[in-house]
Amino acid sequence: MVVELISVGTELLLGNIVNTNTQFLAEKCALLGLTMYHQVTVGDNHDRLAEVIRTALKRSDVIILTGGLGPTEDDLTKEVCAEVMGFPLVEDKHTRERIEEYFRNNIYKVIPDNNWKQAIIPEGCMVLDNDNGTAPGLILEKYGKSAILLPGPPNELYPLFMNQVFPYLQKLQPEVIRSQMVKICGVGESQVEDKLLDLIDKQKNPTIATYAKTGEVHIRVTAKAATEEEARKRVEKYSSIERVKSNVDKTVGDRIREYDLAGVKVDEDYKRYYPYGDLASKVLGFTGGDNQGIIGLEVVYEEILQGDPGMILTITDAKGIEVDTAGERRVEPVPGMDLRISIDRNIQEYATQLAAQACATKEADSVYIVAMNPQNGEILAMVNYPEFDLNDPYTLPELTEVKEDGSIVAVDPATLTAEQKQEKLNAMWRNGCINDTYEPGSTFKIITAAAGLEAGVVTPESTFSCPGFIIVDDRKIRCHKIAGHGGQTFVQCMENSCNPALISVGLRLGVDNYYHYFEQFGLKQRTGIDLPGEAGTIMHKKEDMGNVELATVAFGQSFQITAIQLLTTASSIINGGNRITPHFGIEALTRDGEVEETFSYPVQTGIVSEETSATMRYILEMVVAEGSGRNGQVQGFRVGGKTATSQTLPRGSGRYISSFIGFAPADDPQVIAIAIINNPQGIYYGGQVAAPIIRQLYENILPYLGLEKTEEPEETAESGE
Repeated sequence: MVVELISVGTELLLGNIVNTNTQFLAEKCALLGLTMYHQVTVGDNHDRLAEVIRTALKRSDVIILTGGLGPTEDDLTKEVCAEVMGFPLVEDKHTRERIEEYFRNNIYKVIPDNNWKQAIIPEGCMVLDNDNGTAPGLILEKYGKSAILLPGPPNELYPLFMNQVFPYLQKLQPEVIRSQMVKICGVGESQVEDKLLDLIDKQKNPTIATYAKTGEVHIRVTAKAATEEEARKRVEKYSSIERVKSNVDKTVGDRIREYDLAGVKVDEDYKRYYPYGDLASKVLGFTGGDNQGIIGLEVVYEEILQGDPGMILTITDAKGIEVDTAGERRVEPVPGMDLRISIDRNIQEYATQLAAQACATKEADSVYIVAMNPQNGEILAMVNYPEFDLNDPYTLPELTEVKEDGSIVAVDPATLTAEQKQEKLNAMWRNGCINDTYEPGSTFKIITAAAGLEAGVVTPESTFSCPGFIIVDDRKIRCHKIAGHGGQTFVQCMENSCNPALISVGLRLGVDNYYHYFEQFGLKQRTGIDLPGEAGTIMHKKEDMGNVELATVAFGQSFQITAIQLLTTASSIINGGNRITPHFGIEALTRDGEVEETFSYPVQTGIVSEETSATMRYILEMVVAEGSGRNGQVQGFRVGGKTATSQTLPRGSGRYISSFIGFAPADDPQVIAIAIINNPQGIYYGGQVAAPIIRQLYENILPYLGLEKTEEPEETAESGE
């Protein structure tokens, strides 16, 4: 039976993420004894994807598609595959209920409208429940062909494939295939083939194939059998080496050596060690027992970091026994290169301290801090507190659960199932700055204001009247100041973070124009950051967006965005209109410190005009100098910024997200940072909780970065929201 792999995603074609899924699936399909001739990668384009699927179905019995099952408009896999195979789309009640359950158990309780798209499935298909995400796997069968659709994130794909797809394919293909490679040096391929000719002529199962390599010949012995154990015996029954155990502790290995047992050999391996423990753990990532990257930069830059293993090449007889007189040849290992990244250890450490302090003081669930150069996208610090120990990544922290009576009890990790433990580990490793979306609240008013200025529907001198609310269609939407702000200029509206005023700007733009700027600013695409698993923006479809939806979006509610997306877009608005790519990787260096490769990243110009950018810098500086961002002031430095206080769904839950974006110097931004506090207890206003974090960060790092004070210290005005 022939299987074909199709990887869907423009980010794969651009090299933004490493496609580890194909390697995983190819290995598992080989284990099942499936034949594979083609592996294809295609971007998020309807026509090209349709053509790839049609071609694959003509030449293969089973096609496996990965990626493109998300809630956004560029997630096309399900729709295109159903179209090509002739399946109508219907809503699946079971999947809809699972999506509801997923969000009930998530910190962000809102279910964006886009997510209901994932409950629409091809009629009559087999639905594979996804325990780690909202996109179910699907199996479409027609005319003796099968199309298997799987989500792209590895933490969702791997368990879904092993638990549900593997048994399905096993029924289709009952045989297991197993290969063993024998390496011979000092002899040409033709000589080896001559010696094996009688075996090759008579081969049935197992089969033998020779491959010429530089300085050596590889012989692949392949067998098929009903079980993996039987297949293994067929190809390994003459092996002279039996691996007893892997990953043995060094002390145990040393003791075995001391016994000096005949025929017993202990080989040493090396494991990555992280000298700074939990510092930037969710950015750096870690490696597994095979030194293969699991998460973070370790995954993205694995080819650069890994190097090539060494080999000892020997000549063996037909039974696999080494010929003593033949000698051996060594191929020395090639060390991996060093990766120079943009994170400044001092800034990262200080930001981590501030996050830990805020988390403890406010009894928050988590705290995120990101500091970046808005001119080129180099990330100076990214904190996801709490972090985890990179040298002990599989140990869970103290776990608790809330009982029905409201009491909190400890949970023993030993009582968890393997699936439950993996779910907890995935949550612990998750980088909330890029993997999770949230309602940004008033920090998003930066985008609305910039769009309004760019379109000419508002100027800094425009006046607004705020009675404490605004009527939009049949909805009464209140300002955070119940008594209202009265008459105010647009600059004062931003200083006061006035919801009715920003709603008015959004309504003046209209749905079409607002959506145009939403796309122009790059908010419909991912940032392209060099970390795996970046989430996309969750936004209303244009055709589903009325005045009420537009109004709520204008002040940062009813949609979701990532922290890195918001920071990147804000950077493009204040840096002169250039959308930079946030990144960590700077250079690849040899072990001698020589630069092997310098990385470059895309820059999109013309996001806003220079005039709009200058106006926004002025307005946001006034927000900090005179408005809700007063607690973000840094004596001696000009700072611009915006506060936000957003309530998570369901409204009235008492859970809030406090945040602040700040940049400095306000007239020529060299650093921009965001602080997000999830579910702070007590006072939860962004101006009082998040702004002081950025102020303390800047008080320390602005002089450290060599930025000179531009004004004499002034007394800080009384804080307020």
